[in-house]
Amino acid sequence: MDSINRVNQWLQAHNYEGYDPFDGLNSNLSFLTFQIPFLRQVFIQAVKRLPLNIRPLIGISPQKSSKGIAYIIRGDLLLYKSTGDESYFVRAKNLLDWLERNHCNGYSGYCWGNHFDYQTRGYFLKKNNPTLVWTALTGRSFVEAFEITGLEKYLNIVDSTCNFIINDLPKVQEKDSLCISYIKNTINLVHNANLLGAAMLAQGYKLTHNDDYKNIAKMAVQYSLNHQREDGSWFYGQEKKYHWIDNWHTAYNLDALKIYEEYTGDTEYSSQIKKGLKFYVNNFFLPDGTPKYYFNSVYPIDIQCASQSIDTLVFFKKYNQNYVELAYKVSKWTIANFQDRDGHFYLWKNKYFTNKTPTLHWAQATMYHALANLFVNS
Repeated sequence: MDSINRVNQWLQAHNYEGYDPFDGLNSNLSFLTFQIPFLRQVFIQAVKRLPLNIRPLIGISPQKSSKGIAYIIRGDLLLYKSTGDESYFVRAKNLLDWLERNHCNGYSGYCWGNHFDYQTRGYFLKKNNPTLVWTALTGRSFVEAFEITGLEKYLNIVDSTCNFIINDLPKVQEKDSLCISYIKNTINLVHNANLLGAAMLAQGYKLTHNDDYKNIAKMAVQYSLNHQREDGSWFYGQEKKYHWIDNWHTAYNLDALKIYEEYTGDTEYSSQIKKGLKFYVNNFFLPDGTPKYYFNSVYPIDIQCASQSIDTLVFFKKYNQNYVELAYKVSKWTIANFQDRDGHFYLWKNKYFTNKTPTLHWAQATMYHALANLFVNS
């Protein structure tokens, strides 16, 4: 609990604001990219990968993040249920109000996105445009809030979020399946986004009894399981440029599949979930609990690998109690190697350097939730 309290104190002291690994284009020097996609990528990656945090020197300020706020809410709700401490519940409600006010406007339903311009290998996205990943992970906080409170306004937001996924995001049909695009205006198909969208729709189905949500969710799950590799893994996406297998995107896939199964009652894919879980547990951890970045490479060790590993291992504890023991190992290693004396968690570490940038959703918020999850479920 000491580590949870320290990161919580850091979050409060910094008004729930921090940097983001990919916020480079918020810099007042971003004009040097000349709006060329390759140069945008280089600029973002340079800011992310330098061992020192140069953001204050180039005009990037800490900000709130919708996904970060959502993880704090979910951590608060876990601790409220476990301890009965009303202060966690009060803050969760206040932050839910913030999310409600700070969604992306002009869409079929509630949705959320980056607070920075973002260039990837597949697309360029202006700030305040929604993505499927941010929307699904943020929408999950309203699911959990409704399950605790029964308040209709939270249910309405869940329903509205599902409407966005159904109505605004392109979907590509493939035989008996479909894949939901990461963003609205460009077809971008990656498994973690597709499955997180399916999980959100599955939750919406159980709470609203809208069969359309379940039907789309099942077809999305079918797409990603059609592309599960023989060893149980998934590439990030099927296009050749996306052929890598990393820790937290694999974990996102597994969590989403378990949520789909639990909220729909559809157990057709249980064996494939177990196959993917076996690959994950056997390939992404060193004996001392170090969370590897790639299945075949340790470095760079990223805080998101640590936080998502803890979350996923705890989430699957009913499959094997040893997973909680492994989650403890990961948490112990992470606290020893990544948590600063002031309470915040570092961003990444390689063989030679540790980047101590205080990011929000990528470190403080996700670790707050992960450690709360481990505390409550062990």
